[in-house]
Formats: sequence, structure tokens, C-alpha cells
Amino acid sequence: MYLPESELIINPDGSIYHLNLRPEQLAKTVITVGDPDRVDMVSRHFDHIECRVQKREFVTHTGTLGAKRISVVSTGIGTDNIDIVLNELDALVNIDFEKRMPLPSPTSLDIIRIGTSGCLQADVPLDSFLVTQYGIGMDGLLNFYSQKISSEEKDLLSEFEAYLNEPHLPKPYIASGSASLIEKIGKKDMLRGITLTCPGFYAPQGRALRVQPNTTDFIPKLNQFKYKNYRLTNFEMETAGIYGLAHALGHNALSCNALIADRINHQFSKTPTKTVEKLIETVLQRLMVDD
Repeated sequence: MYLPESELIINPDGSIYHLNLRPEQLAKTVITVGDPDRVDMVSRHFDHIECRVQKREFVTHTGTLGAKRISVVSTGIGTDNIDIVLNELDALVNIDFEKRMPLPSPTSLDIIRIGTSGCLQADVPLDSFLVTQYGIGMDGLLNFYSQKISSEEKDLLSEFEAYLNEPHLPKPYIASGSASLIEKIGKKDMLRGITLTCPGFYAPQGRALRVQPNTTDFIPKLNQFKYKNYRLTNFEMETAGIYGLAHALGHNALSCNALIADRINHQFSKTPTKTVEKLIETVLQRLMVDD
């Protein structure tokens, strides 16, 4: 399938349109962060940095830690940016830019999000780490794509829709994290749960400043939702989009969350930067361990 110039936009230097990366500049292990300033928080741990690239909010550092080559990419906030980043990461490893054709043998990336999140369960301590088992998207992104989900995912999503009963909100979608990455990075000391990905920070996450949300008891309702042994554990703005697109494109994805806001007890971490730094160090250490 030939990809015309209007669909696959390549810059004059041979880089992909938004990320400004050339295929050889991307590692097969990719860490995504929302904040461009957080890229340096990750790459400062590298033994060597081979390239630094920036365009708009998309900052990429590629380097090595020990024998492992890693790229860290900032996505900015929200699944609209995730749509750009995931598709362009995939294009860099799975499309021949000269022929404008998909490569015959696809490459699978490991994509690990390191981000902050608000917790929906009062018994989970602030500054805990959580890996997302299931991501439920309230942003609508994956409704624009062909998506195949398992019977387990279908059952969970159906129960969530019936329980939430907010028909005026966007139709939710669901995707799962990579089982192998959950075991490798989450091990037995990180919490696991269901993450709700929202299309905004304020009303979509039940916050009210000067305009009231158009939902009924949103956070108390979410706090009570359970599916088998899983609870709805946290809010954020990227995970379900990463999971859904990664699955559709054949990549492995994991979202690692630093829980810095307690939405039930209305508390915020006193040391959010320290918590994120510790999560970065933990993820990098576990990536270094051979499978």
C-alpha cells in the first residue's frame, strides 16, 4: 500500500513530520513522558546520549544505559498527542520512507509510559507506584480506529458502561497492558489496577473550579467500581490511548504511574518530583534485567 505525501509527511531531512526523528535515531525500547522537561530526568541516567531532537512539545533523547539502547520521548498532555506519537513511532520502524510502503516484516517496540496520576482509592498511599492492567478511555480516540478486544476486555467494558450510566459522555473504549512488561517492570511490589484516561484535567476528572461538572457524584461512583479482583484505581490522560494504539499496531506497552494526588482524601504529594525520580530509577533498573 503506497502512502501518499498527504498521509505520511516526511520532512526534507528525512525525518517524520512531528517528532522530527529519522528511523536510525529511534531505539526499540521507548520511554514516554508527558512533560518535555522530564526527558532530561530520564536521559541523565544514560551512560551515553547519541542524539537530542526537539520539535514543538516533542523532545527525544536516544542513548544507552549499559548495553541497552533507549529512547525517551515527551508526548505532551492528552491522547490527541498520543495519536501523533504512537503512529509516528510505528512509522519510524515499520515504513520504508523512500518507497512509502510498509515494511514486509513488522518490528515491535516496547513502549513504557512514566507519568503522574491521581488515585481513586483512599487506602492507597500517596507516592505509591502503580502499573495499569487495563486502561479505559473516556476520550474517544480509539473509536476512530479498528480495534479488536478480548472477551475479558469486552465484559469489563460492558460492566463499566452499565455501572457508569452517563450516556451524555463519550463512548468509552478499553485496552490492556503488555503482560510481559507488567511482570518485568511491575514485579510484585507495584500495585495493579484499572486506569481511567480522561480528555481533560478538570471536569473530565471530576474537578470543579468555577463551572460544575456535568456528572453525578462522579468520583464516589468511580471509587466503588470493581471488576473481579480489579478496582478503578486512578485517573490520567494518556494510558488508554497508548495501550489501544500499541495493541492495534503490534507493540508492547506499559503505563507506570506515580500516584501523587489523592482524589478521595483531597491531598497532594509533598514531594512529587522525588516520587517521579524514584519511579524513573526503578523502571530503568528493571529494564536492564535480562528477560
